Amino acid sequence: MKNKKASSFHEFARNTSDAWDIGDDEDEDFSSSSSSLQTLNSKVAKATAAQVLENHSKLRVKPERVQSALGNVPTNCKVIKSSSEAQLSRTSEEACVRTPLQKQQSLPLRPVIPLVARISDQNASGAPPMTVREKTRLEKFRQLLSSHNTDLDELRKCSWPGVPREVRPVTWRLLSGYLPANMERRKLTLQRKREEYFGFIQQYYDSRNEEHHQDTYRQIHIDIPRTNPLIPLFQQPLVQEIFERILFIWAIRHPASGYVQGINDLVTPFFVVFLSEYVEEDVENFDVTNLSQDVLRSIEADSFWCMSKLLDGIQDNYTFAQPGIQKKVKALEELVSRIDEQVHNHFRKYEVEYLQFAFRWMNNLLMRELPLRCTIRLWDTYQSEPEGFSHFHLYVCAAFLIKWRKEILDEEDFQVSPGGDSLGGGNRSGWDSSIDAVDHHPKAGSESSQSQDLCLKGLLMLLQNLPTIHWGNEEIGLLLAEAYRLKYMFADAPNHYRR
Repeated sequence: MKNKKASSFHEFARNTSDAWDIGDDEDEDFSSSSSSLQTLNSKVAKATAAQVLENHSKLRVKPERVQSALGNVPTNCKVIKSSSEAQLSRTSEEACVRTPLQKQQSLPLRPVIPLVARISDQNASGAPPMTVREKTRLEKFRQLLSSHNTDLDELRKCSWPGVPREVRPVTWRLLSGYLPANMERRKLTLQRKREEYFGFIQQYYDSRNEEHHQDTYRQIHIDIPRTNPLIPLFQQPLVQEIFERILFIWAIRHPASGYVQGINDLVTPFFVVFLSEYVEEDVENFDVTNLSQDVLRSIEADSFWCMSKLLDGIQDNYTFAQPGIQKKVKALEELVSRIDEQVHNHFRKYEVEYLQFAFRWMNNLLMRELPLRCTIRLWDTYQSEPEGFSHFHLYVCAAFLIKWRKEILDEEDFQVSPGGDSLGGGNRSGWDSSIDAVDHHPKAGSESSQSQDLCLKGLLMLLQNLPTIHWGNEEIGLLLAEAYRLKYMFADAPNHYRR
């Protein structure tokens, strides 16, 4: 009986442990215990080892890739010469710290992407990258960018499905119109524009303390700490000073609009992308004091000019009464009424105004609705599209809204009990102050009125807190594909677009 139990235990152990975990100490135990060797079921051991070898052959990284990556891992692990080295170091580190294969196989769970996700091209689905395809795309970008005169049309076409991290900084400078297509002119252009920006600093920045500029500077000073408050990078005093200068100089040079809340968010993608040119991918925790003054000045100036180019195309969003946003929200309402009448009627039934949720979508270009990594991926496409930030953004917002149609329509099940307690619809405690400010019709008293008000609040709470924290490239790619389909159908068909 004892031998039989021992044999069963060894069979169980061999079925559940990883063959690669067997150490030298276990070998000694086996050599010193002849009785254990006699009770070992060799068939189970061979079958388990074969299974582990098969799994390992499927999951392992190609040896030559690991070897090349290990040769480029920086010893300091912070500041590096180029982003390509960061990509290689990340690959090698991931290969070195893989969890046991058996655990990977037995726990096929969706990986937890942190609230403040890395600025990397990681799919939320956790699918392994197509290394051959990515290498081919990267090589294509490098050929375009290194040519004497970069073909901008071809660069836009390649950038639409996303720009590789290694070449994103220079690609964004070109697509935004900040850099010329001619290779020989780029260095001089960068030098001249950076000097011009810091000339503005010397000329205008001291005026922030003057009476007629105090309101502008005070509002900027209040808004900057609120910019991505959960990301340590943006809470560093040196970074906040950079943002203050960028926003104040832009406001002084654009008196028609001046500074408007929301513009502060638009600096962050450019700052992160240009910062990633000098540091490895864990940008959100990087201490910028480790960078030289010249590097910081370059990042600041480039962020200013690229943000300025973006705002040139949507400045009517920020002039008095923000007419650009008003028009876009109205256009979104018309578009949704055509593509999904059920959702549109649901909003009308519960008296939801599009302006109540879509104003922020237009004012902040969906930056408050998406993780920063998704915004950067989205902007790859926006900069590849004609009028991407102004025109194509409308179709992205429509596709984004319809993406949540099930959740939106489910809100009609939100009811009120006779005692006034909510039934169904999930946890709705702690209303947002902006939702409480919504004007309601004076129908107070009836249960139906209370139910309608609660459903209105539930809808607005949902639309202002959409669950996108785990989104990655895959979800953004699907969103952009749907937006392109809507644009193709409606942009050049006014009879289908208007009532």
